[in-house]
Amino acid sequence: MNLEEVGSVSSPLSSNLASANPEPNAWRDESLRGSASDDLLLDSYSRAVTAAVDRVTPSVVNIEVHQAVHQSAGRPGEPHERRGGGSGFVFTPDGLILTNSHVVHDAKRIEVTLADGRRMPATAIGDDPASDLAVVRVDEPGLTAAALGDSQQLRVGQLVVAIGNPYGFQSTVTAGVVSALGRSLRSYSGRLIDDVIQTDAALNPGNSGGPLVDSAGRVVGVNTATILPAQGICFAIGINTAKFVASRLLRDGRIRRSYIGVSAQTVPVHRRVVRFYDLAKESGALVLSVEENSPAKRGGLRDGDIIIVLESKPVAGVDDLHRLLADTRSGASCSITVLRHTEKLELKIVPEEAK
Repeated sequence: MNLEEVGSVSSPLSSNLASANPEPNAWRDESLRGSASDDLLLDSYSRAVTAAVDRVTPSVVNIEVHQAVHQSAGRPGEPHERRGGGSGFVFTPDGLILTNSHVVHDAKRIEVTLADGRRMPATAIGDDPASDLAVVRVDEPGLTAAALGDSQQLRVGQLVVAIGNPYGFQSTVTAGVVSALGRSLRSYSGRLIDDVIQTDAALNPGNSGGPLVDSAGRVVGVNTATILPAQGICFAIGINTAKFVASRLLRDGRIRRSYIGVSAQTVPVHRRVVRFYDLAKESGALVLSVEENSPAKRGGLRDGDIIIVLESKPVAGVDDLHRLLADTRSGASCSITVLRHTEKLELKIVPEEAK
């Protein structure tokens, strides 16, 4: 065998090495494909956020509040004004604005700045500290109203965008995801607000009352609170709760509630149970805790019961329970149907007027 013949021999080892170590161009092509794929994902995310912001920003307002304070250092009893503020959003074209109760509570004077810079006085229509929601009105027709979504359709991990005016910075946008659903949050009035949305979209003082929107630009919550020592733990009142509260504030100026004394969250009901009992809804209100000496305790409700019917009306979750309790007369016995494990029970309960 001569040298030419030896040089032409291709060993199995050299073939394997060649296949295991592709040409530099192959590595570069693979890297470029990965980079292009990442760019597409980031572009899609950016487009979703910007489209949602473009749709809802014209409806977001800044709210400035002047409150009378009757205690002053050195001059007790002499009134002076304290200024505060927050955010809100227009939900009807004729100037109705939804915001937090703690933003406008006890306001002496309210001023609203629209997204286009126009500044005008506003009037408080109704205020509900128990749900930390309020409705104010400006006398300005033809405004851009935000589209309202359905908070019961939210899923953990879903993209959400918060818009508001933290520290007076107009129309600030933060994005994140729905971190959890069905949280309970104590309002500044002391009452527990059920079915609250937890998100990691950053909120700061001044964001209160602004909208939390989904990727389609529909409002799914009203931003209300953040846990200050923590990062990424923020809360919003579900828009379904806000729709109900706003309608009652517009009708009565306040919310009249019956009280049974439970903390609850919306949960799905197993399909087999739904089919077996032929239930009207596939979800209900899970009782997390029952207060001592409450109507619920006296009526026999227990932790873990799932409320599915109140006064012959189906209960699909906490929002339905609140709505039906607002229509239930205090002091009168009413029927409540629950699932306890797999057993369906009907109990009698006498709601009291909420304090």
